[in-house]
Formats: sequence, C-alpha cells, structure tokens
Amino acid sequence: MSSTTTANADWRLCVAPMIDVTDRHCRFFHRLLAPRARLYTEMITTGALLHGKVARHLDFDPAEEPVALQLGGSEPQALAESARLGEQWGYNEINLNCGCPSERVQRGSFGACLMAEPELVADGMKAMQDAVSIPVTVKHRLGLDYNESYDFVRDFVGKIYDTGCRVFVVHARNAVLKGLSPKDNREKPPLRYDAAARLKFDFPDCTIVLNGGINEAGQAAGLMEQFDGVMLGRAAWHNPGVLSDLTRLYCPDARLQEPAQVVQAMVEYAGREIEKGVPLRLIVRSMLGWMSGRQGARLWRRTLSDHSLLNRNDPLLIEQAWSDLKLCALETA
Repeated sequence: MSSTTTANADWRLCVAPMIDVTDRHCRFFHRLLAPRARLYTEMITTGALLHGKVARHLDFDPAEEPVALQLGGSEPQALAESARLGEQWGYNEINLNCGCPSERVQRGSFGACLMAEPELVADGMKAMQDAVSIPVTVKHRLGLDYNESYDFVRDFVGKIYDTGCRVFVVHARNAVLKGLSPKDNREKPPLRYDAAARLKFDFPDCTIVLNGGINEAGQAAGLMEQFDGVMLGRAAWHNPGVLSDLTRLYCPDARLQEPAQVVQAMVEYAGREIEKGVPLRLIVRSMLGWMSGRQGARLWRRTLSDHSLLNRNDPLLIEQAWSDLKLCALETA
C-alpha cells in the first residue's frame, strides 16, 4: 500500500494542476523559479492514458521533479492502471481530482461531483494505493453547490482518511455544479479558510495544503504558518515571479537563479524542444507574465506574443526579449 507519511515540507509550496496551463514546458519554467516547489500536471483523464498515446501525456523533463500526476476518473480499475503508468513514468505522486466543476468533467462522472460519492472515491483511492508505492493524494473542494455544512467535507475527508490517505489539497471554496463557469467557480463561491483550518484541527496527522485565492507571496507565507502547505494557481500563471518571491520568504537557503540565468536556461530548453518539433509559442506562453511590475514588462510580453517572430521558431527570441527589456529599463531610468 502507498504511504503518504512523507515530511510536510514536501508540500510546503505547490503549483496547482491547471488544464491547458501546467504542461511540461510551463513546469520546466516554474522549476527554474522555485527549486523546492511541488509541481502538478494538468488533469489527465484515465481514458486519455488507457486509450491514447501515453508518452504524449506523461513525458516530462527530469528537471521538473518533484512532479505529481493528477488523474481525472472514477472507475477504480482504470485509476489503478493509470496510477501504475504514472509511477512507471517516474512521477512522485498520484493525485485524484475531486474538485473540477466543469460540465465536461461532470459528464464523465468525475471531478467535484465525486464528493457526493465518498465510497466510490475511497474505492478508487484503495485501488491506486494497492497499485503503486508512491503517495496517492486527493484534491477536493469544501462542498457542493450552496451547502456550506462543515460536516459534509469532514465526512468526505474522513472516508478517504480511512483508506490511508494522509495528504489533502483543499480548495477552500464550494464547487457549484450548475450555473457557474469554471472561471466563476474559482472566484464567486466564498473562500472559507476557517473550514479548511478545522480540517487541520480534526485530522492533525494529515498534511493539509490550502488552495484558493492565494495571490501574493506575503499572504502565502502567512498561510504557511496555519497549514502544512499552500498551492498557488492562477497567480503562478499571471505573475510567475511570485514563486521566486515566496521561495525567498519560506526557504531563504534555496539557491535561486538570477533572471539572466533563467533566460539562458529557457533558451537552451527551447532549442532542444524545437528540434523535437515543438512550436516556440507553446514553450514561451508561461513566461509572458514573468516580468509583471518591472519596467519594460509590456515590451517583454509583446515580443514573446508576436506571431511573426514566434513563427520563426528561433529560441534566441527569448534572449532578444530580455535584452529589449533591459534596454527599456535603462532608457527610462
């Protein structure tokens, strides 16, 4: 059976699984900014793994580690087979999605709607635990629709706890299954950090990672004092520099690369990926918000968004954008 007793420090800083965002190129970039963070894949369905091209979904660069595979699914045997593939591919954790509220996911009978079926979730967790030796964890919401009863989430976590799971990533909002878009579900249901904190009190031997509404490094550092870890989502996409800022606060001994070193590493990485046929635009899109708040940030973003430049597939475009930004900063100093 999988053990999830790894030190809490392993989950101190996490980057959330985000569909169409946290692909392997994004994760490589985030690793350069946050050497101690735990990175998550975008949600990958069991059907995609069992009936599609496994390498397309599971390939990743060893530099990304530790990296967790998030699965979307509900059928225990399919989850077990997918988890086994994840371990064989070298992932450090298998995470079950019980939080996504999208209609597409609901039609597949997984994601947030699984919170209404804790027995089924427990069966899936047990099947995955029996299949792999790495941690099997769950990411979930606080409740469904407009029922804010703490008992609901406590009982859900308790049922999964009984399988041996000891790591819970808690998005501190409800999931509204009808009437709200996924974007609205990330913003409109009220945040209830107090309910997540009660889970930490009621399950003191668990690692409780807080997700939802965490946008700034100082805020995240404060929440780290209440929880075993924090998980940043859209903030890491819109302003990736927050990962480095937070790393400096909670882990001052971490060796962070200077921006010029990150640029050089991404140029070299892009060169390798372009040789494999990957378009440059897919590699740099996670970098667009990196310079937010700096002089020349608009020029940086414009250069790396210019289709005519991107279509050349020249990795040195990243270096050009960096040089232009520095020149702009000098001219306006």
